[in-house]
Amino acid sequence: MNLARNSTAADSRPDTAGTAAAPNASANDVKPPFRFYDNRQKYLAFVNTCNEKSAVARRAAQELSHLRPSPPALRLFDAGMGDATVLSRLMRSTHQLFPTVPLLVVAKEISLEDVRLGLDKMPDRFFEHPATVLVVTNLNYAEAPRLMPRDAQSAAALNWQEVRLTGHSAAEYSEQIEELDPTLGYGWQTKPSPKTGNPIHVRPSVLVIYRDDHKFLLDSVIPKPGRISESYDLVLASQPWRARMSAQFKAQKVLGPLALSLAPNGRMLVIQSFGKDPGLEIIQRLWPNESPFAVDRHQLIAALKTELGQNAKDFNFTSQPDEKAVFRYDMHTLPSEISDRIGTSTLYAAWNAAIYVNQIEDERLDPTNNSAYLEATQGVLQKHGGLWFNDETFTVTRRKL
Repeated sequence: MNLARNSTAADSRPDTAGTAAAPNASANDVKPPFRFYDNRQKYLAFVNTCNEKSAVARRAAQELSHLRPSPPALRLFDAGMGDATVLSRLMRSTHQLFPTVPLLVVAKEISLEDVRLGLDKMPDRFFEHPATVLVVTNLNYAEAPRLMPRDAQSAAALNWQEVRLTGHSAAEYSEQIEELDPTLGYGWQTKPSPKTGNPIHVRPSVLVIYRDDHKFLLDSVIPKPGRISESYDLVLASQPWRARMSAQFKAQKVLGPLALSLAPNGRMLVIQSFGKDPGLEIIQRLWPNESPFAVDRHQLIAALKTELGQNAKDFNFTSQPDEKAVFRYDMHTLPSEISDRIGTSTLYAAWNAAIYVNQIEDERLDPTNNSAYLEATQGVLQKHGGLWFNDETFTVTRRKL
């Protein structure tokens, strides 16, 4: 579940995360905390009522004009593909600016369902931009850009699949991608972590897809098993973690490895929730001291510099003022919906979006308190004439050697 609080964040959480046990609780009594991004109903309701994905895609597309790709391809890494709504839009924008440049897209995703949904959006991309190589992997952040596990045993067990699409239409490519269900079911099996309950892959997998009629042209672009693949022109890291994790953890487990995968002049765009919006206001009417976004972009940059150590001198870190670094996205509502009397379905959609973005676990919700939740939501919607959320961004650029 990409974008806000995506499912790929599962492997970025420490095995020590969790709710402390009661003093007299046995080990068997301790349950892993509920992971908000496991609730697919919340996720689907959020992405279908809010326009964050299109807003993120527009912001990411702004980075394309700064890229100076070198042969043999423009290389893009998505640190959380989700259902590929953002990625497919970004690929369209890339084609607009670089219509004849071969494109290597590597996307990380651990969710089988999201991989299926994401691949369903790709036939049109292969038709419009035939010189495309798409790679999907379930490896973690330290390994996914390389397409190679660091552990020798895992590397030996790597499930590497290569698919060559034939035909000359998006319909034909779609049929062949739909036939990959058994391959995906095998490669994207997960099991719960015994420590946190987070899904982890059963086997490390890499799926490489390209058009067979462009194999000759793309020979130097297509990743090969055992060959390290890095040096990305653009890395998109949008909501790849749980907000409450420390800046040090985010830098060590996510941003550090991604920054080191950049090519000279390569750019990494980092996007996370910012708060200070009506969505957080709803939450704070119920939990006045709630502060889910304690780590801002400035703290992340500082932690990333520390994590990179001497390598930090090879990068430029750009954090603009709030008026440029922060962008807004909205919940879709009709003008007539926000009035003295707001429909229950609109209130439930707004409440769902608020608890999803602000990462309020189900365990904290009282099912007998629905009226209080909806009253708080209605008050905020009427106060602001709608509901919106803020994301903040910063960029990391690798200096030219």
